Amino acid sequence: MADVNKKAAPKKGKEEVVKGGMHFTNAVPAKVEELMGRTGTRGEVEQVRCKVLDGTDKDKVLRRNVKGPIRIGDVLMLRETEIEAQKLNQRRK
Repeated sequence: MADVNKKAAPKKGKEEVVKGGMHFTNAVPAKVEELMGRTGTRGEVEQVRCKVLDGTDKDKVLRRNVKGPIRIGDVLMLRETEIEAQKLNQRRK
């Protein structure tokens, strides 16, 4: 019988924590500082600017897309902090 508490080999530099047979990837907290606008085909996604609170990219400000209810001051848990969302396109008049 295989041991469920064995640590799996990390994929592409991501660390995984194993607890009771469940795998958790490390996440970095980021605080929402500004709501920039809505995006998505139906406007279901909000684009926000958030400041990374911990990790190697501490104090870095990122643009991210968030689906669901979000307010200024909320804390997002980001799985990666290297990729930033594209800027919103301004509508032509």
